[in-house]
Amino acid sequence: MSSHERAQHDEANNVTYQRCQYAYEYAKPFITGKKVLDVGCGNAYGTALMAEFASEIMGLDYDQATIDDNKSRYSTIKNLSFKRAEIPPLPFEDNSFDVVTAFQFIEHIHARKEFMKECLRVLKPGGKVMITTPNVKKSLARNPFHVHEYTFDEIKGEISSLTGGYALQGLNGNTVVNTYYEENGKFVRMILKWDIFKLHQKLPSAWLAKPYNLITNMMRNKLKEKVDTTTQITTKDFFLQREKLDDCWDIYLEASKN
Repeated sequence: MSSHERAQHDEANNVTYQRCQYAYEYAKPFITGKKVLDVGCGNAYGTALMAEFASEIMGLDYDQATIDDNKSRYSTIKNLSFKRAEIPPLPFEDNSFDVVTAFQFIEHIHARKEFMKECLRVLKPGGKVMITTPNVKKSLARNPFHVHEYTFDEIKGEISSLTGGYALQGLNGNTVVNTYYEENGKFVRMILKWDIFKLHQKLPSAWLAKPYNLITNMMRNKLKEKVDTTTQITTKDFFLQREKLDDCWDIYLEASKN
């Protein structure tokens, strides 16, 4: 099962792309001039963006073909490298990186708490782990690419058992963004009405991946036609907040060693 589901930057996928892109832009002041590890880099467009600010950055992914493609595609970026690994554990010594980023990744793996522990281990003193992941309370249907989606309380419970140095924020959107997601919700609920036996919650993930991608692609193309602001939304239409976290689309976790 592939975990490479991040949206490409085309018109139909623009909102999801901008939502993901926000994390890379938010990371800029934390990674500038630093040695960075980007876990779950996928096709690495975000990793390459962060390379503009980091002193050096390594992208980590489980798929060798993806790593090989990234090495070729980004060969001109001298401070950017790639490594294949199935994690956890992270294949690095203690105190190896100033910043570890894992954006929209942790929901794809089983050993999530162990992964967070590993991120803290490879941090240098004073370093920072930055993790984003969907807020399950805003998910309307099962995503077959995700092993587990967190609530804010759940991820707080796990990280607080590993370090006292952490902060949680939520990614929300303005009226334009939320109008788009309201229409998205109507579409999802319409599709789910046909699933009277709730098969999307019961069938193996591998069986659902292709129909999920097909329906998602169809839905986003229809939304582009129905919501005329779809292609105009940018990262500036998203923002972080520290209150009413359950109303937010994504969880933003920052953590450091004790």
